[in-house]
Amino acid sequence: MRKRSPSFSLSSYGSGWSANRRIAIVASAVTVLLAIAGIVALLIGGGNGHQAPDSAAPAPTGSPSSSEAAPKPSFGSGSVPKPPQISEPVAYAKAAARMLWSYDTRDTSRDQQLAGMRAWMTTEPKYADWASVSGQVPDPVLWSRMADQDQRATASVTEGHYPSAFKAALADDPSAITEAYIYVVTVNGKQTLSWKKGGGGAEERAVTLAVQCRPNHDCTLAAIAPSVTQ
Repeated sequence: MRKRSPSFSLSSYGSGWSANRRIAIVASAVTVLLAIAGIVALLIGGGNGHQAPDSAAPAPTGSPSSSEAAPKPSFGSGSVPKPPQISEPVAYAKAAARMLWSYDTRDTSRDQQLAGMRAWMTTEPKYADWASVSGQVPDPVLWSRMADQDQRATASVTEGHYPSAFKAALADDPSAITEAYIYVVTVNGKQTLSWKKGGGGAEERAVTLAVQCRPNHDCTLAAIAPSVTQ
């Protein structure tokens, strides 16, 4: 039986959410969505994100802290794609999920991975939870081990949708979103892993994202929710 290489995926959705950050997110959600109970529950909900059995990645031992800033390496962002110019929330969330589930340690350093991911984030500090995104990237030691094995991942997206709680909240008060234009989108797909000597595997993935799409502006990523909501 082929021994599996160390791997990671961006599906441990709450690893970077400190208590203080969660309080801030709740406060923003109350302000932005006028105390819509379903959305607040989504953003502060506990529990683990979806992971495929027997293929979950090892938890990083030194994940970036909530205060870690995205590096700005002189050699760009490696294989991390640039954010698309999309103004539709579900389409942007699907592109963001594909980005989050893809990486290539052969030509992308950890700093480049973080810098590339940071480019997808909203520039409005009030609504950006960078810790929930950067916290998904392994610590430098684990990234180095993955690079030793030429580990990489590609991703495909099967569908994206607004969770029922979000749709119900908007139906109750359609004007509630007009403060910050934060949309909650759940995306489902598959991540395919590869490494040296023909090793590899595939895992089903799901993630719930907070996406900001202001009128007449391209969408941006605001946060990764700590658990998946369908």
